Amino acid sequence: MKKIDFYLKDALKNGYALGAYNFSNLETLKAICEGSKNTKSPVIVAVSEGALSYLGENYLMSMIETVKNEYKNLPIFLHLDHGKSFEICKKAVKLGFDSIMFDGSSLPFEQNVKNTKKVVDYAHKYGIFVEAELGVLAGIEDTVSADKAIFTNPQAAKEFVSKTNCDSLAVAVGTSHGAYKFKGKSEIRFDILEKIQKEVSIPLVLHGASSVPQNFIKTINKFGGDMNGAKGIDSKILSKCAKDYHICKINTDTDLRLCYIATLRKHFAENPKDFDIRNANLIAIKEMTKLIEEKNHIFNCENRIK
Repeated sequence: MKKIDFYLKDALKNGYALGAYNFSNLETLKAICEGSKNTKSPVIVAVSEGALSYLGENYLMSMIETVKNEYKNLPIFLHLDHGKSFEICKKAVKLGFDSIMFDGSSLPFEQNVKNTKKVVDYAHKYGIFVEAELGVLAGIEDTVSADKAIFTNPQAAKEFVSKTNCDSLAVAVGTSHGAYKFKGKSEIRFDILEKIQKEVSIPLVLHGASSVPQNFIKTINKFGGDMNGAKGIDSKILSKCAKDYHICKINTDTDLRLCYIATLRKHFAENPKDFDIRNANLIAIKEMTKLIEEKNHIFNCENRIK
């Protein structure tokens, strides 16, 4: 089976992005794999530090082993999302992750370089792919939060990649974490992104890229939720990033959560006597599977398995 670096380099060459889908339970993981199998798309399954703690190391690795055996012809890559310390990155390497992200974006530039290089030097000894981040995304997701965005400086990105030898770079160009990304029209700083891609030759990564589909928001609000004002990234923007701007990995977390919760709320509201979670979960898996298929189409990632 090809390694993750093969597909990210192929994505860079051929104008598509791998979906990197966060999960914290078996139902979401099954949907991610099923949807990617249906579209013949290599896929990155990502866990944050919070999700790793929630699932537990042994449960997580057993789940990954199971889906890799179940989907033998599907390239599935386990990724650590937003590792904030050398220790958690080291743990992920030892557990057998396919790739890790060290997030030193909140640190001063030189400290980010130093800490990232330490992670890269360690991980590369084991052949593990390393994603780094430069710039800050606003918003809240899991254990990552920031009040204000700081766009990635293209010249600083060039220096950062040269000094750290990281394999891919997450950039801040207007996206944000969480479900409340924009008050008005969603926009990406394509002018900055264009300059970055001229300065940096490695695959670029887009975090905070959920589209926050309004049908999920309406369903959640209709059945007792309160998510007024939630808004995400236009799908056309994500497609453009993948095809034309060297974005080779697009992270999605919030959309899957919204799909899952909207399905559960609707099912139990419409079936008040049902107390069997399996009934709702089976429906949720189908809905999340369709969402993954739609995402892989948007990312131009269909039929990319080699």
